[in-house]
Amino acid sequence: MRTALIPGTFDPITLGHVDVIERSSQIFDRIVVGVASSPKKGGTGPLFSEEDRIAFIIDAVKHLKNVEVQTFSNLLVDFAVEVGAIAIVKGLRVVTDFEFEFQQASLNYCLNPTLETMFIMATPEHMYLSSSMVKEVASLGGRIHDWVPALVEEALLEHYRAE
Repeated sequence: MRTALIPGTFDPITLGHVDVIERSSQIFDRIVVGVASSPKKGGTGPLFSEEDRIAFIIDAVKHLKNVEVQTFSNLLVDFAVEVGAIAIVKGLRVVTDFEFEFQQASLNYCLNPTLETMFIMATPEHMYLSSSMVKEVASLGGRIHDWVPALVEEALLEHYRAE
């Protein structure tokens, strides 16, 4: 069975993430979506709890029978080995994504040369999409319906209404 790991913060999951997961699920027999348990992006923790992020992902990919969701707090390459992954799959939107992901893939190769990294290009409708952008637009009262699953939209609207 060919297993791929799709890691990320997913704070929150966007339709761009869902697209990469869907497309990967057609290539691999099993997909593990790895949710980083305590990321520190930009010096702050995630907006949503680990439990919320997992629930959002499970809801967004419930139509995909070969996808499961797990959290991890160890080295990505070690987690990949734990779940039996032969590849790490990352989505690419813009050139800056490639620069960062190329460095990460090179580091991962140094740590475990048997693990491949594969890149899936974002589709044009998702090329500009990021979790950070979605949160910013939502915080300013903008429309995010076309960018995130319904459950995420509800949670973001509720969060920013409460502020």
